[in-house]
Amino acid sequence: MLCIFSATVPRFFQIEIFANIVEHSTFVGVMAIGLAIIIIAGNMDLSVESVAALAAMITGILFASHGVGLGIAFTPEWLVLPVSLLIALTVGGVIGAFNGFLVVVMQMNAFIVTLASYIWVRGLVVAVSGGRSAQDLPPPLRFIGIETFLAIPLIAWIAITCFVVFSFVMSKTPFGRHVTMIGGNPVATYRAGINVGRITVTTFVIAGIVSGLAGWMLAIRTSGATANLGTGMLFQAFAAVVIGGVSLKGGVGRLPGVYAGVLLLSSIQTAINLMGLPAHYTQVILGLLVLAAMLLDALKISVRRRLA
Repeated sequence: MLCIFSATVPRFFQIEIFANIVEHSTFVGVMAIGLAIIIIAGNMDLSVESVAALAAMITGILFASHGVGLGIAFTPEWLVLPVSLLIALTVGGVIGAFNGFLVVVMQMNAFIVTLASYIWVRGLVVAVSGGRSAQDLPPPLRFIGIETFLAIPLIAWIAITCFVVFSFVMSKTPFGRHVTMIGGNPVATYRAGINVGRITVTTFVIAGIVSGLAGWMLAIRTSGATANLGTGMLFQAFAAVVIGGVSLKGGVGRLPGVYAGVLLLSSIQTAINLMGLPAHYTQVILGLLVLAAMLLDALKISVRRRLA
């Protein structure tokens, strides 16, 4: 697609455009990591977008100096970086653990649990902010949000690092193999002596933590937070996961494919903008790509059954 766009779309083949594609893939990409791990494990998490919004809003309320921000300061000033990041990750991890508890211990349906979390967490964002925004984060956070390295923003390097780390975890560690096994056949995995419940809860916690990270990066990129921050990112992350080759039936998928899916969506959106087409074309193409990915997944499953 990059080759096609470079040959057909005016002004597409530029370093600045490629850097912009990577930057726009950052927040959805990080969110897609947790969503992909959950789906590979055979579950679903619809709350990732709201968790990111809550983490962003809490970061803004605590450390922004205008709007509803409290402007909390530290000495030395750079301490705001680890403290704010730890708070955002904790917020995400707690909500992820809550979802995992309801799914594993209380035996509730993951779709319903996380749909409810999507609703109540987004409502909590509005409640804690009063519908107002928090603006103007401290200089160390703004620095991370706007500084670049090799023409690519630092926050994009954070996302790339996350993909590298979790790709290694999912492909080279027992935890990653167990997650894939659970998604493929949880009963057989349990009979093999693997603690299915604990690993399942862990996947929800991971999804919450990386969503908190996505929200933290959203806040520092915009130097604040609004009540509707991140709206619509869930569907983009879901599309990237499906396009990236993760089967909704569980047990199949790799994170490098998910990142490729995120870059593909960002490339299409950038090309549409450069061509001056209406924004709704992005939604049309996105929907068609998801349908195509689902069709390919169904065909692969059909072929495997015939060859078995």
